Amino acid sequence: MIRPAVPTDAQAVVPLIDIVFEEMEIPALMKLPKTTLYPVFEQAFLLKDYRYGFAQTFVHEQNGRVDGILVGYPHGQEAHIDDAFAPLLPKIGIAQDAALFPDTETYSGEWYVDTLAVADEARGHGIGTALLTGVEPLLKARGEHLLSLNVDQVNPRAEKLYRRVGYQKHGELMIGSHRYNHMLKAL
Repeated sequence: MIRPAVPTDAQAVVPLIDIVFEEMEIPALMKLPKTTLYPVFEQAFLLKDYRYGFAQTFVHEQNGRVDGILVGYPHGQEAHIDDAFAPLLPKIGIAQDAALFPDTETYSGEWYVDTLAVADEARGHGIGTALLTGVEPLLKARGEHLLSLNVDQVNPRAEKLYRRVGYQKHGELMIGSHRYNHMLKAL
C-alpha cells in the first residue's frame, strides 16, 4: 500500500533517507555516526515544511512495515525547503547557516521527486515502480502536471527504472560532486 507518511513513520523512514545521503556522499553527514544522525533526522521528519518532513513523504507499507519511500515537493518550495531544519543543524555539529543541499535541483512548473529509496531486503520486488506510479494520481489530484527527478549518471539501473515508467532525459546538472540526468514525466 502507498500512502502519505505520518509522523509516527519517523523511525522507519530515516534509515531509508540515509540510503540516499550515503549515495550522495554528503561530507558533513558521512562523518557522523548513525546514533547521532538518526535522532536528529527523526526530529526533522516531524517538521511539516522540511524537505524530508512527513508532509513531503509517501511510503510503501507492506505487512505493517515501511519498506520504501518517495519524497518530493513542488519547485516553488525549493528555495526554502530546508529552512525548518536549520535550527537542528547544531545538534549534529553543523553551523545553523550551513547549506547541506546548496544546489538547485528543480525547474519552474515541476513537482520534484527528491528521494526514492527501498530497503535493501525489499529491492527487486517492484516497490520503486509502485511508488513512482502510485503517487501519480495523488499528485494529479493536487493539480500537478509535470514530474521531475535527477538520476546519478553512474546509476544506470535507476535510470532504466525511470525510463520504464515514462521519464525522459531533458538535461544534465551537477548536484554536489556528482553529475545527474534531469528527467521529466508529464501527467
